[in-house]
Amino acid sequence: MKQLQTKPQNGLRGELTVPGDKSISHRGIMFGAISEGRTILHHFLTAEDCLSTLKAFQQLGVPIRRDGQTVTIDGVGLHGLKQPTRPLEMGNSGTTTRLMMGLLAGQNFKTTLVGDASLSKRPMKRVSEPLAEMGADIETTAGHLPVTINGSQLHAVDYHLKVASAQVKSALILAALQADKTSIFVEKQPTRNHTEIMLRAFGANIECEPDDVTITVHPDPKLEGLTLNVPGDMSSAAFFMTAASLVPDSEVKLLNVGVNETRTGLMSILEQMGGKVSISNLQYGGESTADITVNSANLIPIEIGAKDIPAVIDELPLVALLAAKANGISKITGAGELRVKETDRIAVIVTEFKKLGIAIKALPDGFIIDGSKPWQVKDSHLDSHGDHRIGMVMAIAALLVDKPLTLDGADSVNISYPEFFADLATLL
Repeated sequence: MKQLQTKPQNGLRGELTVPGDKSISHRGIMFGAISEGRTILHHFLTAEDCLSTLKAFQQLGVPIRRDGQTVTIDGVGLHGLKQPTRPLEMGNSGTTTRLMMGLLAGQNFKTTLVGDASLSKRPMKRVSEPLAEMGADIETTAGHLPVTINGSQLHAVDYHLKVASAQVKSALILAALQADKTSIFVEKQPTRNHTEIMLRAFGANIECEPDDVTITVHPDPKLEGLTLNVPGDMSSAAFFMTAASLVPDSEVKLLNVGVNETRTGLMSILEQMGGKVSISNLQYGGESTADITVNSANLIPIEIGAKDIPAVIDELPLVALLAAKANGISKITGAGELRVKETDRIAVIVTEFKKLGIAIKALPDGFIIDGSKPWQVKDSHLDSHGDHRIGMVMAIAALLVDKPLTLDGADSVNISYPEFFADLATLL
């Protein structure tokens, strides 16, 4: 049980460099492993999820060394992975699991993936079923982990994705690299495009149409290692953007944050709510970066729906917190995906927010929140429910009350942001 910091007297102030982007760190390991030559990742995220990916590829015969936040990978090529001697441990990482299902489906050996109790409840048929249309032989356990992948020859498809998921899309792209011919994938809505950007940088022939949802993948590329500086994670920066917006008299500057257009949904929502957000030192590239400065502001309510969700899916608990301090009623819909994250995030957000006296109601696919009503703490014992993002959002919520609060399961933040509490303390 951790004692949380409550309302600071003088706001939050300072500069902060957040850890490396989680999505890019995962993919840097994966794509470096299946390339030829050496890949070096700087500012790699050393959180539990990304270390699960690193260890899994070591088990697959890839020489990988880590020195702090620098990782060196001696790639074995697309067809150079070796059969592991035991099941691959995915930990809590859905990204590792789903992307590796796509990659391992086209290898010439059998692999079993296992995970922790939380990951073992998350749906895997959304990946195994479209992969089966490419000829993959994947056995799930009632649609969940453990999953056994019997590597086989894959064939090309023209496939319309049934869910708006960057993880599903990425799994299919990795499978398509090993298919017999060119594949075409059409998304329901644009989702994170790190896989497409990064694979092209490694040398893959992937075409993205101007409609932002049609992706053409040509098979059997020659991927070559590269050196990559991982930008700061927008999803980690989002906690401090939210805190600075809500805690009076705050000004926080976040340095070298990735501002990929598929990841800036929270910035857009903050601006719509009257937040004070500005960017500087914008650096364009495959993955653009910028410094982000946020000042406290009086917020107005917002309504967001399904079309807004993919760009802000990981930050929705924070959007709910922003709404809880906006002067009026906010509504979030189209976010049913929250039900199948590390926890049922709709249910646990409602449970934990009600402890603080927040006027919140669950919808099947979102929330209705009345931010005009004052908070009144009803239960000072908060719980992360083992979910890293819930733990961090409750730590930010604690900054808005005077009463001492505790958090059970605070170590869940290690999944994505081990330094979270220490970094927060530097702004107090």
